[in-house]
Amino acid sequence: MTWWQTDETHAPELTSWVESANGHSDFPIQNLPFGLFSPAGQAARVGVAIGDMILDLEGCHAANLLESVSLPPFHGDGVNALLAMPQDAKRALRRRLSRLLADEAQRDAVSPHLHAAADCTLHVPARIGDYTDFYVGIHHANNVGRQFRPDNPLLPNYKYVPIGYHGRASSIRASHVPVRRPVGQRKPPEADSPIVGPTTRLDYELELGVWIGAGNELGTSVPIADAAQHVAGFCLLNDWSARDFQAWEYQPLGPFLAKNFQSTISPWVVTCEAMAPFRLAQPARPEGDPAPLPYLLDEADEQHGALALTLEVFLLTARMRDAGEAPAQLSRGPATSMYWTVNQIVAHHASNGCNLNPGDLLGTGTISAPTRDGFGSMMELTIGGKEPITLPNGETRAFLEDGDEVILRAAASAPGAVSIGLGECRARILPAT
Repeated sequence: MTWWQTDETHAPELTSWVESANGHSDFPIQNLPFGLFSPAGQAARVGVAIGDMILDLEGCHAANLLESVSLPPFHGDGVNALLAMPQDAKRALRRRLSRLLADEAQRDAVSPHLHAAADCTLHVPARIGDYTDFYVGIHHANNVGRQFRPDNPLLPNYKYVPIGYHGRASSIRASHVPVRRPVGQRKPPEADSPIVGPTTRLDYELELGVWIGAGNELGTSVPIADAAQHVAGFCLLNDWSARDFQAWEYQPLGPFLAKNFQSTISPWVVTCEAMAPFRLAQPARPEGDPAPLPYLLDEADEQHGALALTLEVFLLTARMRDAGEAPAQLSRGPATSMYWTVNQIVAHHASNGCNLNPGDLLGTGTISAPTRDGFGSMMELTIGGKEPITLPNGETRAFLEDGDEVILRAAASAPGAVSIGLGECRARILPAT
């Protein structure tokens, strides 16, 4: 079975006896993502989201409800072992979970292992050994590059090589963990020398996170035709950025303190198996663009490597929160705005023999649509702060302020399939210390 094919677990008529799952915007029975959760007063456990509930996988395993599936030992510190399972084993687990949650006859046996998600704490789902951030959103690259190089926004290598840098895994946090405004070095245009203080140009970045499953040995590569076998799933990623620090420090070695203070992810691993109905052909490159080099070119990836995801960003300010107002939508756009596919960035990452490991996280880089209503950062929306946006309540923003809460959402949809989501990725900004 290939990585883009569907099976009975995706059937649109399939429903669950967990009532909140039916019609759930993120977690119907067709999704079944993995995560790490703590029931009130208890240690972290591996679970699966189903509607407004979380199924305790470790509890099901202990109760012999998963005896027909070959499972690795569970670890309460992450889902890495699940991510590393062979794809056939992952599909077998998915089928078993689907049957348990769809069959009314299983209700009495399974119900004791369900927890209300609202009563649980969600954690970063895996032990992240390494984190790499890419730059595959071509509209974002054009928009930002144009602010610095109006006549030549894209550097010559962009259409040949998936650009990326190694980020900081230790500062990745799950949704709802606040982000502290960072202090660092910046050089205002009018100053003769840099100053140290809180960033005045704090920004978000709308990205997809890619979870690595099976790894590769050091010194070996991952052929593009096999890259999908190394991808375990997806999440949302907000790679917070201090734009004033970034402008001062990024040359000649690239991002550092402007990026490593914190990144926020949605806490569920939405598996590749769940995303099978939402595969699309990668959009054709513009006429005149070079074809990918042979090690990045694969016909199956060209036909199925893109994702039918709609990405959204919302902002909830302190004043809006106090007034009980809904978050304001800042942007909405498709994930097909990625110039490089997920499989291409995986193949490129390992092409020099770099070893990828289960639980490693790759970021796509900011994904922006061609038009302003789909831009994926404040840097783009406000043209570097020159044109502040006005929110529905009259507030304006050039960049993010203390008390602001950024919310990322994503929905996968396709004809004949039940839509699923990636879960919210949200965090509130705290003042600098």
